[in-house]
Amino acid sequence: MIVPPGFEQQSIVTSLGRMVYYTNSGEPWRSLNAANETDLPTLVFLHGFGGGSSAYEWSKVYPAFATEYRVLAPDLIGWGRSEHPARNYKIEDYINTIIEFIEQACTSPVPVVASSLTAAFAIRAAIARPDLFKSLILTTAAGLSDFGENYTRSIFAQLVSTPILDRLLYSTGVATSTGIRTFLEQRQFARSNRVYEEIVDAYLQSAQQPNAEYAALSFVRGDLCFDLSLYINQLTVPTAIIWGEKSQFTGPEVGRRLAALNPQAIKVFQHLDDVGLTPHLELPAIAIGLIRRFLRLLE
Repeated sequence: MIVPPGFEQQSIVTSLGRMVYYTNSGEPWRSLNAANETDLPTLVFLHGFGGGSSAYEWSKVYPAFATEYRVLAPDLIGWGRSEHPARNYKIEDYINTIIEFIEQACTSPVPVVASSLTAAFAIRAAIARPDLFKSLILTTAAGLSDFGENYTRSIFAQLVSTPILDRLLYSTGVATSTGIRTFLEQRQFARSNRVYEEIVDAYLQSAQQPNAEYAALSFVRGDLCFDLSLYINQLTVPTAIIWGEKSQFTGPEVGRRLAALNPQAIKVFQHLDDVGLTPHLELPAIAIGLIRRFLRLLE
């Protein structure tokens, strides 16, 4: 996997296996933070889902915070370098392991930055355990079955629900350089010329890990989707939401509707022109500026 300089791999053990995370414990960050390293607040980054997802998704953003925060960027269970149990993953698996990660890796409430479906899980986790969360900064936070939509009825979700065919589709259509590049260019990014070779390589390395297909297929089948509109009004943690105007899976109009359900907790809804599902990977400098602004605002 591709890890920024000065970040080292560590891990915790969750109820579903070992979860790897990356943190700024090496040079040059260690020398810069030596005087007050134990006093640095913690900032957590959680990646979204898709073929080959991992903490790499935030790797162009989180080093910008390494002088001010103890950064934690995990590979969620079933993705990246974390363990890949051979199981059909459920929504509760990710809500619970996000909670377990924060319980074990953090000593006080933390701001959490998360994307797409994982952002929706982070909302559910913050509803269940608000004591663990200081604030939420979320990109394209959607349950993918919001306001009564049923993702599992889509043709692709039904194809991937067919035994044997599902793994064939994964190995030939997802876990290949061509498959990943095509998805990123056509579905994830607003502009195909922003997809460079390192991004494809990082996603491919994650997608080709042993048993990587289990989490990816659970996601594509729709096993992890839910209607966030049924939960979001229970959120009490201060939250800011960023939404790419050209997100193909869930457009910004859905985000605005979700935010309008809980204006007491959701302090900001910021749409961005000319970006897709992952603005932090497509235009990381813009994401850094907004995250820094929202961290101050949500204080």
